[in-house]
Formats: sequence, C-alpha cells, structure tokens
Amino acid sequence: MEPFSCDTFVALPPATVDNRIIFGKNSDRLCDEVQEVVYFPAAVHNNLGEHLKCTYIEIDQVPETYAVVLSRPAWLWGAEMGANEHGVCIGNEAVWGREEVCDEEALLGMDLVRLGLERADTAEKALNVIVDLLEKYGQGGNCTEGRMVFSYHNSFLIADRNEAWILETAGKYWAAEKVQEGVRNISNQLSITTKIDREHPDMRNYAKRKGWWDGKKEFDFAAAYSYLDTAKMMTSSGRYCEGYKLLKKHKGNITFETMMEILRDKPSGINMEGEFLTTASMVSILPQDSSLPCIHFFTGTPDPERSVFKPFIFVPHISQLLDTSSPTFELEDLVKKKSHVKPDRRHPLYQKHQQALEVVHNNEEKAKIMLDNMRKLEKELFREMESILQNKHLDVEKIVNLFPQCTKDEIQIYQSNVSS
Repeated sequence: MEPFSCDTFVALPPATVDNRIIFGKNSDRLCDEVQEVVYFPAAVHNNLGEHLKCTYIEIDQVPETYAVVLSRPAWLWGAEMGANEHGVCIGNEAVWGREEVCDEEALLGMDLVRLGLERADTAEKALNVIVDLLEKYGQGGNCTEGRMVFSYHNSFLIADRNEAWILETAGKYWAAEKVQEGVRNISNQLSITTKIDREHPDMRNYAKRKGWWDGKKEFDFAAAYSYLDTAKMMTSSGRYCEGYKLLKKHKGNITFETMMEILRDKPSGINMEGEFLTTASMVSILPQDSSLPCIHFFTGTPDPERSVFKPFIFVPHISQLLDTSSPTFELEDLVKKKSHVKPDRRHPLYQKHQQALEVVHNNEEKAKIMLDNMRKLEKELFREMESILQNKHLDVEKIVNLFPQCTKDEIQIYQSNVSS
C-alpha cells in the first residue's frame, strides 16, 4: 500500500533551534491531481439548524469557526494539511490494518483535518474534535476524483506551540500519543506501540474479542491493529524509518530550512516521483514564545525540489489567495456523481509552474537559471521571516499581502523562462 504515501514530521525543543516547534508534511497523491492553497476567515454561525456540507456527507455546524489556511486536493472540501489562527497544524496519512476499510461514504480523513483546524485552538482540543466526529459520523469514502476507487483509515499528526499529538485510527477505534520533546514522524503505517496516552474506551476489548491481543502481554496498538512486527519497525527500509533517520541526523539543530531539506529528499523516498508524487508541501514554525507569530510555508505545486516555499502569517483582513485557488465549478456534485471526467482544476501558479518545467526540461542551462532564481527568492523570504522572529516586528499592512505577493514573484520567474 505505497500509493498516497505521505510523510508528516514534527520536531520540538531540544531537537530544534531557538525554542521553536517545527512541523512539516509532504502530500503524495496521484500525479495529475492539483492541490490548491486556500484561506477561510473566522466565522460565526448563528443558524445552527443548518448543516455543514463536507466532501460526501452533511454534519452539524458549530457556533464559531477559526480562520484556516489549507493545502488541499482541489476537488474536495477537506485538506491534506493546514494551520489555523491559533497555531494549530494538522497533517494526515493513509493507513491500513486488520480492521476493514468501510466503503460507505462518511467523513474523509481530509475532512477531519479541516474540521479539527476550524474547531480547536490547541492540539489536544483538535484531537478531541476529530475523535468525537469519528465516533458520531465514521470515516470512509473514495479519496480520489474520477475512476480510481481508493479508501483508507487515517493517522494524524497534530501540533501547536507547546506539544504534538499522534492520533492513529482503525475504523472507529483509535490510540493517541503525546509528544512533548524530540522528534516524531508518521507515514503510511500505524506507529503507536505501547506508549498510549489516550484511547478509544473499547479499543483494547475489541482487539481482544478479535483475537489480536491475548489480554496478558503489554498492549501494543500497532502490533494488534496492523500486521507489523513492531520490534523491527525502526530497522526496516520503509519511509517511516527513513524519515525518522533524517530527523535524528539533525536532532539538536533542526530549523525550518532543515525540515524543507528533509521534504526535498529523494533518496529516502520522502520526495516522491512517478505515478504517485509529492503534489504539495508545507512547513510551519511554531515559536513557543506566544508574542511571536507562527509562520506557515506552502508550495502549492508538485515536487518541493522544484517549488518555492512561500510564507503565510495570520493577520486580520488577509488578501484572498487567488493565484493558488483552483477554478470552482457549479456542478461540484461531480464528486457525488463520481464523474469519470475530471474538470481542469489548475490554478494560475500551477499552470505557470508546469509550463516552465516543460520549457526547461530539455534545456539544462535554462533549468539551472530558473532554479537559481527560485532559490534566491526563497532565501530572501527566509531572511525576512527570520528577521520578523528575531526583531519581534510585524508590518501588518505588508503581511496582509505576503503570500499573494510571493506567489506573484514566483509566477514572474516562471513567465520569464517561458517567454525567453
């Protein structure tokens, strides 16, 4: 089950520099799927009789939702990864195990990512939101647009300025592990073993009834609910192990740039190529000092090695992210009808990015110039963001247009290569 092989990482002090928590994720999906970066402001919902329409099902609305920035496959309601105005970040992974995946349409794991961000101002509250919704509505439904049918259970890495939580599910059953220091990652396998800080009340009894646990030896969630030999988990050649090695290699010196290099790593398989590839990436800086802003970087384009990480900071009256927003279609029930015709969901940045890659594909000199210009833009942005964190000064008027302006600068680099 290697397709949709995302990787999500978190590093906490003392593994990081400057008392920051660093979050990162690669979203690996079908190579022709467009991922957009979108912003939704905070909102008050007075008419609670109205239901909220997620990707497949409707659920109860809540009185208030927080502002969120999301990186999501453009055809669905939820998100692969994102952050909210309170510094909560969530990424999810596809996981499989002994518990059968339900074919019925329910909440996608990606819907749960967005719902956790919209409804919680801490990582643990986001965990509460997700497990409550899981209990009430269940998880299930096709996770692709078009012909291919692909369903899975989900694991989540949830972080805020103070801590991180790993939440892993098998149907409605779940286990959660609290992470307060060091490094942790998740990939496409259950990874919580005997350190279980919270759990579904019937999770152990269910495993016992199914014959997955004898009720005597120490309970191991991954061993019981999947087919893993957890004793060998950290010595395998899979991406979970490779990702952990990369984190461990830099332990004590991890910065947001380190996290980006990990997401760009191809030998480990973290940066995926082929029919399933890394379609978008995200890195967040979550300072433990609450007087400093959280900074979230998104690519919005495939292959982080050939993309620019652009910063986003929550301030009032954010400009809409038009260049990374996909066209909307009146017939969004295409999802419902399971149409075999995929509409063209390419947003302006995605289009220019792909055009430029085609032009430089057979021209090494042009490719080098373009990549140099992309890295130059990125380095300048990194310097500006570091200056904000060091000097504790935020020019709100400039920040309102920060992400849109960075996107326009990136598009300009692509256009100059296409036209020259």
